[in-house]
Parts: sequence; C-alpha cells; structure tokens
Amino acid sequence: MIRIMSAFLLALVGTLCCTANGQELQLADRAPQRHIVVPGDTLWGISSKFLKNPWEWPAIWRMNRDEIRNPHRIYPGDVIVLERDGDGRPRLRLETVRLIPRIYAESTDQGIPAIPPNVIKPFLSDPLIVEVHGLQNAARIVATPEDRVYLGSGDRAYVANANPDVRDWQVYRSGKALRDPRSNEILGYQAYYLGTARQVDSAAVATFEILTAREEIGRGDRLLPAVPPSLVPYLPHKPDFAVDAVVIGVYGGVDTAGRGSIVSISRGSLDGIEIGHVLALERNRTIRERDEDDRKIVVQIPPYRVGLLFVFRTFERISYGLIVQAEGTIEVNDFARTP
Repeated sequence: MIRIMSAFLLALVGTLCCTANGQELQLADRAPQRHIVVPGDTLWGISSKFLKNPWEWPAIWRMNRDEIRNPHRIYPGDVIVLERDGDGRPRLRLETVRLIPRIYAESTDQGIPAIPPNVIKPFLSDPLIVEVHGLQNAARIVATPEDRVYLGSGDRAYVANANPDVRDWQVYRSGKALRDPRSNEILGYQAYYLGTARQVDSAAVATFEILTAREEIGRGDRLLPAVPPSLVPYLPHKPDFAVDAVVIGVYGGVDTAGRGSIVSISRGSLDGIEIGHVLALERNRTIRERDEDDRKIVVQIPPYRVGLLFVFRTFERISYGLIVQAEGTIEVNDFARTP
C-alpha cells in the first residue's frame, strides 16, 4: 500500500510542478520518457510532445533568461530524456550520444530549428515591412534607359541616394500603410518585393543592374540593402509582460488564416516583442439579446482562444508570426496576448 501511494504521489508531482512564474507546469498526455531527435524535428514540435503548453519549454529545461536567448543547440541524433529531480519535479536532460548513423559529412553547426525553416525563409530575406522613417531616405530609381518603361532581368536602372559602399540591393514598391486599429497610427508600410539589383557604378545617380525581377520594375521603385536578418537561435517562450496586440494583416491579401499561415501584429521590438515569443490568439464576441422588458441589448462574451502564434521576425512597431495552432480560422482584428 505504501509503495502504491508513493508511486501515485510521484506521478502526481511529476505531472504538475511550478514554473518560474509560479504557474503549474503540465506534461503532455503520454509524454515520452525519451525522444531521439531526427532530421525535420523542430523545437516547437518536440516541446509539444513533452508539454501541454509548449511555450513553457524553458521551464522544463530549467533555463534562465540568457539561455533562452542563446540556447544550447540540439542536433539530429541527440536523445532528450525526461527525468525527475529529488523533489519529483520533471525536467529534461540532453544525452549527446548520436544514435543516427551518418554516411556523409555535414556541418555540426546546424541544430534543429524552432519552427519549420522552409515556411518562414522568404519572410526572413524579403523586406516585407518598411518602417515609417525608412521611406524618407531610401534609394530610388529615378530613370531607366530611354527605350524602356519597365525593367526586367539584365536591364540597367539609374538610382539616387544609393550608398556607394553597398553592392547588393533588393527592389520593392511601397504599399498600403499598416495602421494600429485602435489609435489609427501608421506603424509601417507594406512592401511588395520586386527583385534584386547590383550597383555597378557609384555616382550621385548610380548605375544598377537588375539581377532578378518577380514583377515589372520602374521609376519610383525603392531599393534597400540586401542584408537578410541573421537566423538567431531562439526558443519558444512566452513574454514576461502583458502583451495586448491586434492581428493587422494576413500574408496573401486575405482576411482569414489558419495553422501554418503568416500574420502581422501591431506590436514590435520597441514594445518588447522578441523572436521566439509565443502569443495566444483570442477573439472577443458580442451577441444581441433581449432583456426582461424585451429590449434589445448587446452582451459581451469573455475573450476565448482561437490559436497560438510564434513570433519569428520583428520590426520596430510590427512583428510577423507563424500560426502554430488554430481552432477554426484566425481573422484580422483578433487579439494577440500573453498566454
């Protein structure tokens, strides 16, 4: 009987423990005792195997703030072991015994990513958002060869305000203003990526060669230095402050999104948003009813969760995130909040 009770208490304590914020840390149903990392695994996917709330990944690893920003890399072939400390609290441990045979050489620097890289790669290199102040001094195509109205690959363009020290550029066309739906403040401008160009002759009006063109390029189109953001290591974790943002756009020009979609929200690095933050997507709903006197009234239903968002790129006032979980559709004007 004592053994049975001890086993029960150990299981109970192992299922529930406290995070750094004093909240209960819950293991996922049928959490494995060990997991062998294989190519194609992501940190989000693995954390979902062990935790009901995958954003609590740093807590079960017992990570501090610095380790969240610069985590130890996990590689295919590593073994993640679920164990318990002397108080019965669950924690994860990494065994570096490689169980996957390798028949070819590959770089040991390629740890598994946080989320699928093929989904977010275009959003890491293309200038999707132009900051409000970024339009003021951006390089601009001021002229084309006399016989050309629009430019394509191999054509020449003449550009003003180009930094002579930068060789490779990206061409874009500024689009609609992105506004905070509450204050109507312009947070940035949507950028339509047109292609790439290379500076071949620097001058007050520099000569550029168009390298690639997704669409026709012409006078007035802008250029930004081709400096893709670095792929920084990051772990899924929730913000340690209250976030109250709004979904302001869905990539592709539609109004609804689902799991695997990319959306933009109305908070950025100046608001404390960082890569790796996981936000709860919530919706407020109102219904029309009649009171006891048969008068029409509006009843506000408490916000309810419709999905989870993983932030993978931030600008000053806007961030991009991948929807990693959705219950139905996600809509523009849904809220993004601390889970």
